[in-house]
Amino acid sequence: MKSFLRAAALAIAVVATAAQVAFAQPAPPAMDARFQATTLNLSAYGDVMATPDMATITLGVQTEAATAAQALAANAEQMTRVMAALKRAGLADRDIRTSQLNVNPKYLYEQNQPPRLTGYEASNQVTVIARDLRRLGQTVDAAVGAGATNVGGISFGLIDPTAAEDAARLVAVRALQAKAELYARAVGHPIARLVNLTEGASYSPPQPVEMMMTASKRMAAPTPVSPGEMQVRIQVSGVYELAR
Repeated sequence: MKSFLRAAALAIAVVATAAQVAFAQPAPPAMDARFQATTLNLSAYGDVMATPDMATITLGVQTEAATAAQALAANAEQMTRVMAALKRAGLADRDIRTSQLNVNPKYLYEQNQPPRLTGYEASNQVTVIARDLRRLGQTVDAAVGAGATNVGGISFGLIDPTAAEDAARLVAVRALQAKAELYARAVGHPIARLVNLTEGASYSPPQPVEMMMTASKRMAAPTPVSPGEMQVRIQVSGVYELAR
């Protein structure tokens, strides 16, 4: 009988201890703050037009010879003349960068015959930054006249896009605010505050404009180049909390 009473008392003590532990556990966390308020997650962009003040052009020299060494030597001599002409046109060393240099074999393919090596082709390409757009056409003509065998795409840009980007940011934020106010009126809850604001895709250079030329086509008049205007875009996203 005493053993039974002791066992019963021990069981009661264990249950009481478990109940105390259960009551001592912290309360479950409060509901996530995102679900305690009505929010709007929106995005908008701002565009401004700007006048370019620089251009990027690709110029190349392509030569052929019986051996790779001869093709490369001829290419180096011709490219040296092109780069000298670019510098005489007013370009600084920092604005002329070699972007590609290749030497490849050339084969003749005839029906039912194995490919036959006919020589080698060397190509050298430089990327040029022109900071004086008034002389851009003359610069291209000077390069072609000195031996450039091809002129690739041309893209216009801004040396310092900060002012244009800041103007686009103001337009983007105003558009975002207007959109938030529109949604707030639609759902019948006024805006309480702006919780978060982030900037997405920023200024992107315009796509290159095709400007293909070859040395076989000598220009009788200076090459006309018109930069026009370019678009600068800034995208922003914001989270707005609505009042109840």
